[in-house]
Amino acid sequence: MRLSKEQQTSMLLVQLFQELKTLTLWQKRRPNLCEMASTLPFHYDTLAFEQWLQFVFIERISLMIEKNQPLPSEISLLPMAEESFKNLGNKANTLLNIIGQLDSLLSGRNI
Repeated sequence: MRLSKEQQTSMLLVQLFQELKTLTLWQKRRPNLCEMASTLPFHYDTLAFEQWLQFVFIERISLMIEKNQPLPSEISLLPMAEESFKNLGNKANTLLNIIGQLDSLLSGRNI
């Protein structure tokens, strides 16, 4: 049986969560309201990319799945992830792979 796009996305979000924790990029403290209120892409003016993934992307996509809302049909997180995590070198490979899979899945490209 083939998993639905929502099921596959949920699985990848869990993997993303786990990998952020493994790399000690998962944060216990939620950003303040001002930091979360940014209107710029990835909130790059107020959040680190890993914070955006945790507090914006994972939360929003999870909520969309929970409420049976349509998922985004075109995303491109990998270029930002590659730039943001280049200081991690090879340690970021699994994280980048997961993000690339999310890009492909949500944009309708085969993974």
